[in-house]
Amino acid sequence: MMSVEQHCPLVKKHSQSDLVSRLKSRRVLGMGVKAADGEFHRSKISQMLGNEFKFAFHEPFGLRFWQFMSALTFSALGLLTLTFPRSLGARLDTDDGGICVSALRLHGAAMISISLILWSAVWTMEKVIIRWTLLSETCYLAVEFLVTLTASADQDVFSRVAAVQLVAFGLSALLSLFYYVQVGRKPRKV
Repeated sequence: MMSVEQHCPLVKKHSQSDLVSRLKSRRVLGMGVKAADGEFHRSKISQMLGNEFKFAFHEPFGLRFWQFMSALTFSALGLLTLTFPRSLGARLDTDDGGICVSALRLHGAAMISISLILWSAVWTMEKVIIRWTLLSETCYLAVEFLVTLTASADQDVFSRVAAVQLVAFGLSALLSLFYYVQVGRKPRKV
């Protein structure tokens, strides 16, 4: 008779099913470790390359349209004010003696300068640049609102043109401020 030796079956250790081994390997790879920025890295690759989700942001609905329309409006009004200051000033001011052509041209030059900044922000994906342009636009429109309001109060006459300007400056400033706040929000983690 042949002696048959029975070997015990090979027991293969599955390190992935062993909880302690899995935790040790994750620790060696640096996965699940809290980084200095407060995020937990899911892999060594994301730890070395960095997390691109930090820099990505969710664009609010209508942001690009608002940026385009703002840049277009600033460009058009700046060019009109720079090239035709007398006719534009006559439409805005009923008193012909109060129009200063050089002041209107300087105003048009300032609007064209701001429009160049706004045009550069239309095509960028950087959150910081978009926020700064929205903030500068908000500040400009708020100053225009206050100047128009003060000028109308000094003359003790609120004309229809001044009312339209106040509404346009106020709504535009609020919309730019809204987008500034929305772009500044931290993205939700998925």
